[in-house]
Amino acid sequence: MNVFKHLIIIILATTLSNCGDSSAKKNFGISTNATNNTIALDQELKLSIQNPKKFKIESVSYTLDGKDINEATILTDFKLGSHDITATITYDGETETATQNISIVSNTSPKVLGYEIINTYPHDITSYTQGLEFYNGELYESTGQKGESKLRKVNYKTGEVLKNVDLADNYFGEGLTVLNNSIYQLTWLSGKGFVYNADTFKRTSTFKFGKSQEGWGICNDGKMLYKSDGTEKIWYLNPETLVEDGNIQVYTNKGKIGKLNELEWINGKIYANIYQKNGVVIINPENGATEAVIDFSPLKERVTKHKGLDVLNGIAYNPETQTIFVTGKRWDKLFEVKIIED
Repeated sequence: MNVFKHLIIIILATTLSNCGDSSAKKNFGISTNATNNTIALDQELKLSIQNPKKFKIESVSYTLDGKDINEATILTDFKLGSHDITATITYDGETETATQNISIVSNTSPKVLGYEIINTYPHDITSYTQGLEFYNGELYESTGQKGESKLRKVNYKTGEVLKNVDLADNYFGEGLTVLNNSIYQLTWLSGKGFVYNADTFKRTSTFKFGKSQEGWGICNDGKMLYKSDGTEKIWYLNPETLVEDGNIQVYTNKGKIGKLNELEWINGKIYANIYQKNGVVIINPENGATEAVIDFSPLKERVTKHKGLDVLNGIAYNPETQTIFVTGKRWDKLFEVKIIED
């Protein structure tokens, strides 16, 4: 088995989407050239109308998620994932619509990247790490489990806790990100997140989730927040209104990647942990394409084995050193690494 196939099996739980016509059977249907209703980015999508009753059709128009397309369209500027095609058919003075679901996948397979360990630092073995991020040269961490969840600022070189806030026992802490001196921290199943002042750790507001019912990971690009919910979706979250403004769906050339967890924005890409895996995927934030994978499985062999030890989780980019820091749930080490191409 080659390295790429091995990584895909270990890291990526890809699932092809095989959806049929999502509408009730009417007079018309939509035929496509997509194999098993799946087509790759940059391929030509060809559409035609199924007309078993031989009505005289006067006109047909198509949309893909509300965007006008032609009966033959090159899928260049579309996001990946599951999409609905709608045909509006005019015939005999009447109008009817038909819908068909398709999945757009990446047109390239992910690259396989390696890493080099630069340094190893101590990490609190009791911390069930959910979020990790550098801000103004200091490391912030969010941890999970009810009764144990907290928000911390940590001296990453020594492991010393510089500031700490415990969450109420009914909250399960999740990811965090820091933007414009505000810390945004998610909770898992409570349907809400918290905003804190980064200097004082005073909670300044609470926000509710929208269509994404769960909170998993969060990052930012300096303007927009990006939020995962445990599925293949990453949501755009407006930092001013904290309203979800759409999403991307994360796909490879084979299918979707679910259980997206901790997120980190690094040089224009989103790095994501996969829940219960020891790997990271690198995502194009424009269309959801998985551009690369990194297998960090060997790191788990470098930490102290104990009963509560869990998987890799926690990615933080330090712009001062231009290196990446990774750890895991209840790991006693924080690894500084440099990503390299094999």
